Amino acid sequence: MRIVTIVGTRPQLIKLAALQPALRARHDEVLVDTGQHWDEAMAGNFFSELGLPQPDHSLRIGGGTGVEQVARMLLALEPVVGAARPDAVLVMGDTNSTLAGALAAARLGIPVAHVEAGLRSFDRRMPEEVNRVVADHMARWSFAPTPTAVANLATEGITRDVHLVGDVLQDLVARIVPELRDPSFAPRQTGRYLFATIHRAENREPAAVRAWADLLGSLATADRPILLALHPGTRAALDRLGVGLSPHVHVLEPLGYRASIAAQLHAAAVLTDSGGVQRESAWMQVPCLVLRSTTEWVETIADATSRTVVVGLDVVAAEAALERLAPTGRGPSDASERVQTVRVVAVGAGERIAAVLAGETA
Repeated sequence: MRIVTIVGTRPQLIKLAALQPALRARHDEVLVDTGQHWDEAMAGNFFSELGLPQPDHSLRIGGGTGVEQVARMLLALEPVVGAARPDAVLVMGDTNSTLAGALAAARLGIPVAHVEAGLRSFDRRMPEEVNRVVADHMARWSFAPTPTAVANLATEGITRDVHLVGDVLQDLVARIVPELRDPSFAPRQTGRYLFATIHRAENREPAAVRAWADLLGSLATADRPILLALHPGTRAALDRLGVGLSPHVHVLEPLGYRASIAAQLHAAAVLTDSGGVQRESAWMQVPCLVLRSTTEWVETIADATSRTVVVGLDVVAAEAALERLAPTGRGPSDASERVQTVRVVAVGAGERIAAVLAGETA
């Protein structure tokens, strides 16, 4: 099968690294990068770090509003996808590149394969929620990562060619965690820091920026600082509003993939609004505070033994969760034991997706 794969962001490049070897073993792939994450810090070094080939087409469409991005992507994708004459267009996740890829394919009459289908936060204020819903209803093949995602699709009447394949990210984490056990990979002493990432649009609104800055300031101390890997858009929001951070919140440039996994693995706990980081920390059994009011990754918080808690931007809830999951006195010992003993199990999601598209499995 000839497949056009459309990516554009760091998370999509990470998923591609897990999926592409299996995909190219069975199929002829044309890789298109929209450039949604267009600078070197956000995506440039990911191609070399993750061993990805350079794209066949680089559209360099970044910046602007979400509507502007999608419109420009549609105009650029139509001739590229049309000229490739693929049997399918594969999109991943819930970004503007996902939406534009699915719409362009649908308008050209080309079947869509959606990886990470069926996820729902049930919050239509989130652009990601709109993107994933539209992509799911355009899809010919729906590759769901979780049973809940399958159920969500069924609720919306999508039952044909829905495949529970597992999470492609889990396979990549399983592959690299053994490489990162050595304490030299930690940005500080194991268990003596908290690691944070904040990037979602809702957390760049003025009230939210002030709220999470206060939250981080309340949790960070001289003995246990917060290392904040700062997305360029989030940095711009801070600068625009003139919001300062606690001296115990240390800002990092966006990290490479292995550095990000290592920072999570060796941390006492993680604070994030990222779905990817939320899952990665859960697989590695790292305590995680989700800085959102909802999450589409409900399996990470599904039972009483979960080490992941949705706290939103509530300081009191965050303090209580951190004290329960990663009390200061136990942070280093708990983290050191986890680093040496945790095992992440590969699920073979990429192989399943490639096999379904090849007609090798139902």
